[in-house]
Amino acid sequence: MPRFTFSAGNARKLLALPLYALGAIAAAVVPRRLDAWVFGSGPGIGEGALELFRYVRAEHPSIRAIWLAKDETDVAVAAGLGIRSVVKTSARGLLATLRAEVIVVTHGFGDANRYGTRGAFVVQLWHGIPLKLIQLDSPATLSLGIPGAGRLRGPLRRFYRRGFAGISLMPAASELSAQRLRTAFGLPESRVVVTGDPRDDVLARPTPARDELFSRLGVADHGQRTVLFAPTWRDGEPDPGAPTAAEWQSIVGFLDASDALLVVRPHHLGVGDYAAGPLASPRVRMLGAELQTDITPLLPAFDTLITDYSSIAFDYSLTGGPIFYFAPDQETYTTSRGLYEPYRRYSGGREVRSWTALLGQLERFAADADWAADVLAHTAEIAARHFEFHDGENTARVFEAIRLSTRREGNG
Repeated sequence: MPRFTFSAGNARKLLALPLYALGAIAAAVVPRRLDAWVFGSGPGIGEGALELFRYVRAEHPSIRAIWLAKDETDVAVAAGLGIRSVVKTSARGLLATLRAEVIVVTHGFGDANRYGTRGAFVVQLWHGIPLKLIQLDSPATLSLGIPGAGRLRGPLRRFYRRGFAGISLMPAASELSAQRLRTAFGLPESRVVVTGDPRDDVLARPTPARDELFSRLGVADHGQRTVLFAPTWRDGEPDPGAPTAAEWQSIVGFLDASDALLVVRPHHLGVGDYAAGPLASPRVRMLGAELQTDITPLLPAFDTLITDYSSIAFDYSLTGGPIFYFAPDQETYTTSRGLYEPYRRYSGGREVRSWTALLGQLERFAADADWAADVLAHTAEIAARHFEFHDGENTARVFEAIRLSTRREGNG
């Protein structure tokens, strides 16, 4: 997969401006159909969009729901799930987007057909609670990566603001998250509402997550501990946490001694070489997006999480499990990207910068009950700060918020 960067994405946006203009004309001509909804998610079929799709189909069958697939592979996946879909970039995908009363996305307008969203009621579910500065709050968002491009940042910022103004509703997991999303997207308080995030409803109900995990990995489950390593995206830069050959040997030694399985989940846009891990031991497995598009439903299957700056820590906190923070580039990353809160608040002050130190923490967690209790208390504190609800009803609240807003606007 070609690597994605903000600069490359922004260059494509600028080149596509004439297509946006044509799309706006088409949106003014093609009438939108009441109770026609389309759903999409950048990485594939999953995230909160899938939760809301399933809720709508089960509870409100009169709504004509269509999934906007990124390609024919996703169309086949959708068919296997019994989901009606069209490729979003096709003529049918454009027409479905133009006709939809409600458009549900998780990453951006490109989750649907980006040229057909004007005038629809757009629900931006986003894909996690922000820790890193995002969108208008982040200088990286306006990067173009070419000499002399500074004069284009002003028009690009205005382009982003106009685009974000097309977001009609943005659910948030808590008021703390809502505050971050409002500044990031330049949205008024009324459009960012605390309903809970549909993607987290799966964490509030019993699921066969462990069975599904081992099935995806093709590994027999004999009760071994499961450790998830999930580094964040670094805007196309390599992941500095990828282990060296010597570090892999130390990792494998720990896994053997503790009867554990390390599951590496690289970011779907990330750049990092982890191939040596599975070659070193069958106790190391890769779980890329090609095997599991959305990791959230599998989080209860993991006994432990290792991450750096990823919002996966927030979601995982709902399971109550221990979280370990491995940030070898903490100073450079937090300075260049920026965070919404001090990193030590996020990590509980226990972040480490080497695999040696990290393995030491994992061993201590198993041997030191008092320290383990502190680790788990930090997990509970994260969940309490960042989630207003944990009742499995987030999706229903989002649906009611959409219905209330569209009726108020006279759209339904």
